[in-house]
Amino acid sequence: MPLVSPLDPNHDSEVAELAAFFNETLGFCPNSVLTMQRRPAIAKAFIELNKAVMENQGQVTSEQKRLIGYLTSANTGCNYCQAHTILAAHRYGGSDERLNAIWEFRSSDLFTPAEKAAFEFALAASSVPNAVDETIQSELRAHWDEDDIVEILGVVSLFGYLNRWNDSMGTTMESGAVDAGETYLSNTEWSVGKHR
Repeated sequence: MPLVSPLDPNHDSEVAELAAFFNETLGFCPNSVLTMQRRPAIAKAFIELNKAVMENQGQVTSEQKRLIGYLTSANTGCNYCQAHTILAAHRYGGSDERLNAIWEFRSSDLFTPAEKAAFEFALAASSVPNAVDETIQSELRAHWDEDDIVEILGVVSLFGYLNRWNDSMGTTMESGAVDAGETYLSNTEWSVGKHR
């Protein structure tokens, strides 16, 4: 049972209009946003930040951003966000093969050197204490320009917020996210856990 129950998707018309963004990303409005709308200003600001971070203006693709979000979420232990990001990565073109091999990214030919650098950075940036060092920075700069690095860190930071929100709230996981977790994360320690 969540700490705070989500409200109806139509509770606030402005939030509902903005939240239509998630229908493309996930196929539904996440319960995290439906909980945030208890304070509509928080929900609206979050949706606008999410849209800005996930907009593609450089070389970082939608699928790559969701895989970065997945690694960040797995690293911090948020099962809710792991299921959502793996679902979104699939919706944005992630093949079953890539999704199932994400934890072998260091040795897999399915991932480019640029992706490997971004994924290492995401894991280091989402660690406590922060583990970004000169080696990780240098490798990241070898493959991504400064604008792309801002987008990558924007994703890590966005999911840092979401990981704390959803894990602390025990946000109820939607059936589409549960299905994605069971399909793509069965080879990991992922479970629905407290998000029932």
